[in-house]
Amino acid sequence: MPARYVVVAGNIGAGKSSLVKWLDKTFGFAPFYEPHEDNPYLADFYGDMRRWAFSSQLFFLTRRFRMQRELERALGVTSARGVVLDRSLYEDAEVFAAYLHEAGHIDTRDWRTYRDLYEGLRAELTTPDLLVYLRCPVRVLRKRIRARGRGYEQAIPNSYLKSLDRLYEQWFAGYTASPTLVVDTSEVDYVEDLFHRKALIEAIEGAIGRP
Repeated sequence: MPARYVVVAGNIGAGKSSLVKWLDKTFGFAPFYEPHEDNPYLADFYGDMRRWAFSSQLFFLTRRFRMQRELERALGVTSARGVVLDRSLYEDAEVFAAYLHEAGHIDTRDWRTYRDLYEGLRAELTTPDLLVYLRCPVRVLRKRIRARGRGYEQAIPNSYLKSLDRLYEQWFAGYTASPTLVVDTSEVDYVEDLFHRKALIEAIEGAIGRP
């Protein structure tokens, strides 16, 4: 069986990185993590979204495209059973950049430029074999964000998380590029609960085949 390509999608604090690590450990999938700590605009962005939104989103878009290209190359040569990506190019554009445009932080001229670039880059990418969408209530997201202690995230307002949640649901409702699997990470404990873990393994194997 060829190596599988899985994307883990979800809001800030939904548990994407934890699930990526679990998929690596459980299935032997090579992990590709979100490059948030490398973004030189991120701390400035959370302090002044309007000033830094376009620059920050361009950074994420181009960095994510490069990462997904590296992932595609890895699919052809990896000894792992598959690869798993922590957040996708789709989410950058359809959720995060869309919010910033909707909120007036990216003006219409810059938004058109961004969308042109996004659509061109998206057309060059391989679609995943499975998209795992993590749902989680905003109150739980807030608790997790506080607990992990990233300084630039602590000032994120609940209204922002709620808007992202709405846009995630909107994007996911129209997503047709690949099979999908929904996991409510406020209810499913695949680390500690044997039955939850078994059910998740079976669901993933049912979607992509037994690795």
